[in-house]
Amino acid sequence: MDALRILPSIPLASAGPTAGILFALFGVLLAAKLGDELFKRIGQPTLIGEILAGIVIGPSVLGLVDPGETLQVFAELGVVFLLFWVGLETRLSDIREVGGVATRVGVLGMLIPLIAGFGAAKAFGDSFETSLFVGASLVATSVGITSAVLIGLGALKTRVARTILGAAVIDDILAMVFLAIATGIATEGNVDVTSIVVVIAIAVAFVVFVGLGGTRLVARWPRIFHAPRFAQSPLMPAVILCLGLAAVAAEIGLAAIIGAFLAGMIVAETRNRDEFEREVQPLYAFFPPFFFVFIGLSIDVAAFADGSVLAALAGLTVLAIVTKFLGAWIAARPLGRHDALAVGVGMIPRGEVGIIVAGIGATSGVISNDLFAVIVGMSILTTLAAPPLLRRALARGGPAG
Repeated sequence: MDALRILPSIPLASAGPTAGILFALFGVLLAAKLGDELFKRIGQPTLIGEILAGIVIGPSVLGLVDPGETLQVFAELGVVFLLFWVGLETRLSDIREVGGVATRVGVLGMLIPLIAGFGAAKAFGDSFETSLFVGASLVATSVGITSAVLIGLGALKTRVARTILGAAVIDDILAMVFLAIATGIATEGNVDVTSIVVVIAIAVAFVVFVGLGGTRLVARWPRIFHAPRFAQSPLMPAVILCLGLAAVAAEIGLAAIIGAFLAGMIVAETRNRDEFEREVQPLYAFFPPFFFVFIGLSIDVAAFADGSVLAALAGLTVLAIVTKFLGAWIAARPLGRHDALAVGVGMIPRGEVGIIVAGIGATSGVISNDLFAVIVGMSILTTLAAPPLLRRALARGGPAG
């Protein structure tokens, strides 16, 4: 994933790689908790504090920590365990309740940004391939960001949250399929329709089989995670399931977080879910901060000193916010005005998804350095904008069942 590294490597220490890695882990975790503490004291979403902490200690400001491969692994584990926790708080019946609306939110929330991004890039003279990647960068919602906000606000079990989570899973499936199409066109000049159909079929089969089959199995055998004798607690089998499904999801072309989310939903069907929540809490407290700080580490602030880059960033960010909100809001209107507003806002952040798209586009040679910086900047700004907007939207709507 070297394509995601925006700045050159900065050596961490001269005492060998182990010292450098340990310093990086120490620095990231300390900075994350300081940012967390500060933003809790001022009553703001803590994930923003963690992202800003990453900017401060990263190459753009103090240069204390480099966003290298080790930190990226910890960041990926962070978002995996974040979505495992979210799945643990979500039952299959909750998703079924809003399934129709969530499907419409996911589909319409993908189509409108895709068409708008592609059209805007073509209007400014970009090639067909480049325009595809610009459209793709606006498609998927960073469910990790929105989930963290919902957890912080105590709103994870509301109808709004269930709709956003269901839509985000659909969103990610569609985004990965479209990204495969864009990559095929960029690298080979065409795309094999048969392979795309196979990818879609495998993705749908995976979600349905794991989601329905797994939850039904656990419902019939509620103590399945207590059965293995190698585990001193049910946490170990549950973590194995989480990492296994995340790996399978990534292997078949989906986001690993979809597998982790489904694993959490499976575990949620056990009778003693509270016990699992207590067991998983330390993992949730330790790993996700690496994900949010890594986003901040990836920002090159100097790239935005150019006026044209800054203007492009502003335009793409506005387009990303308006189109995603509009698509999700239209589809969520059956939930009522206030809930539809909250769903629209909750689907805004692009987070790591936009950065991944930019990295693949850069590797394929269809994304320039300036456009790469713009897409990454857009991903960060939509991430920063979502928490305060979602907080206000949920406050206006009041508690929802």
